[in-house]
Amino acid sequence: MLYSEKVMDHFMHPRNVGVIEDADGVGEVGNAKCGDIMKIYLKIENNVIADVKFNTFGCGSAIASSSMATEMIKGQPLDRALELTNKAVVEALDGLPPHKIHCSVLAEEAVKAAIKDYYDKNGIEYDHSLFPDCDSCAHCSDGGCEI
Repeated sequence: MLYSEKVMDHFMHPRNVGVIEDADGVGEVGNAKCGDIMKIYLKIENNVIADVKFNTFGCGSAIASSSMATEMIKGQPLDRALELTNKAVVEALDGLPPHKIHCSVLAEEAVKAAIKDYYDKNGIEYDHSLFPDCDSCAHCSDGGCEI
């Protein structure tokens, strides 16, 4: 089977889909090569992600990666959410096909972009090295993700 049961479950029954109208942080990332676009909305209370929603335009792996990433960061302090990696998303989904790893990279980048947006909006100092300046995944090539 190409996709794990967890990938199929998060694709068919994605968690945290939607928009937070008065979001404290919003992150949007996309990959022009594959057409996937992810937007993550955060509601933050006392430095903790109280609520998170996402909208993803893309393939099943992109939707599953977004869903799993939101589940992994919900209720977490911001510094813990910043530790989310694409590898952790892939592991939580019980794997993705090699040519779909870039979807998990987008999920990581969208989470970080939303947290960065929150920091920027609120004038909160942060370590800029935690936020790669990447509008689309610079690590990807036609052959898939190189991370």
